Amino acid sequence: MDVNITAIILAAVSISGIGLLLGIGLGYAGKKFEVDADPRIGEIAALLPGTNCGGCGYAGCEAFALSVLSGEAKPSACGVNSTENTIKISQIMGIKATQRDKQTAYIKCSGNFSNSSYKYDYEGMDDCIAMVRLFEGPKCCGYGCLGGGNCARACLFGAIETKDGLAVIDKEKCTSCGLCLKKCPRNLISLRPYNIDIIVCCNSFDIGKTVKSFCEAGCIGCKICEKACKFEAISVSSNLAVIDYDKCRSCNVCTKKCPTGAILAFKTLQAKANNLI
Repeated sequence: MDVNITAIILAAVSISGIGLLLGIGLGYAGKKFEVDADPRIGEIAALLPGTNCGGCGYAGCEAFALSVLSGEAKPSACGVNSTENTIKISQIMGIKATQRDKQTAYIKCSGNFSNSSYKYDYEGMDDCIAMVRLFEGPKCCGYGCLGGGNCARACLFGAIETKDGLAVIDKEKCTSCGLCLKKCPRNLISLRPYNIDIIVCCNSFDIGKTVKSFCEAGCIGCKICEKACKFEAISVSSNLAVIDYDKCRSCNVCTKKCPTGAILAFKTLQAKANNLI
C-alpha cells in the first residue's frame, strides 16, 4: 500500500499548530479573566478545626471558610471551633466577634438492659437501622434507644459510647456538631444548652400505663413536674414532659418530684451510666 508521507507530515503539523493556537488562546483567556484569590481565605481556613464534620451546614471547613468570606455565614456558626479562633476570624473579616451559645447533645432515653423490657434477644450486627428493620427492634418501647452505636460511630470526637444497651454522651467532649442527630433512626438525640443540666430522658408518647409496663424510667405524663415548676419551664404534651430551656433555671425541683426518675440532672445520668449509683 502506497503511503503519502507528505500528507502525513502535513496532517501532523496541522494538528500540532491547532493545539498550539488553542493553548495560546486558553492561556490568554485565563490571564484576562483571572480573579485574584483573596488571601484571607487561607487565614480563615487555618483557624478552623479541619474536621470537616459538616455541623455548620456546609460540606467542610473549606466550604465554610468561603461562606464566611462571602458574608453568607458568621464565624460563630462553627460550633466546633474555639472561642479564640472564632474571634480571630471575626477580626480578619473586620466584623464584631460573636460566639454561639455553647450546646451539647443528649439522649432522650435512659432505658437500659436493667430497667426496660425486651421482646427478644437480638444477636445480629450492632446497627440501629438493622435492629429497627427486625420487628421494629428488640425493645418493647418503640421510642427507646436501641444501643446499636450508630451515633457513636458517627461522632468524630469520641463523645459517645454505648453502655448497658444505651448510648451515653460525654458533654465535655461533645462539640454539638450535630452528626449524631442525623444517624439516630428514632430521632432520640437533641441539643441543649451546655450550662443547663436538666434533661427529660424519655421520648415515649405512649400513655403512662403502657410506659410503666415496659420501662421503669419512662415519662408517664403525670404532670407533677409541670405543676411543681415555678418558672413554667416544663410542660407535658402528648404524654411527654418537655423542657423550655429559655425558662429553665436548673432548680432541680422537677428532678425531685418526678415519680419515675425520667427527669434527671446530667450528673446523675452520667453516674448511672457509669454504675456509680
